[in-house]
Amino acid sequence: MVDQVVVVMVAAGALMLAVAAVLTVARMSRGPSSLDRVVAADVLIAVVIAALALEAVLNDHSTTLPVMLVLSLLGFAGSVSIARFVADRDKATRWDVESQQPPADPGTGAEEGR
Repeated sequence: MVDQVVVVMVAAGALMLAVAAVLTVARMSRGPSSLDRVVAADVLIAVVIAALALEAVLNDHSTTLPVMLVLSLLGFAGSVSIARFVADRDKATRWDVESQQPPADPGTGAEEGR
């Protein structure tokens, strides 16, 4: 009886993970920015890790645990590196309005500071 319950729960989890994977791939293909695509790739890695956990529960073994650990570390390292890249890119393209002086109006003939 317990085995049947486990199989039903694993099947329900697999169905939810399949839907999540399809939606994530759709976000990766339609994402308006590269950051959306990177976040979707990170979510897809999490879905793969959860699918491996379901497989381990269904087959009653723990041999996929090191694979899950490596995938989670890869996902974390990828997310951190992309976040640093985006932060550096935003810092390089930021425009400081207060430090920019407006151009002098050529029609007045007056120069500032005199």
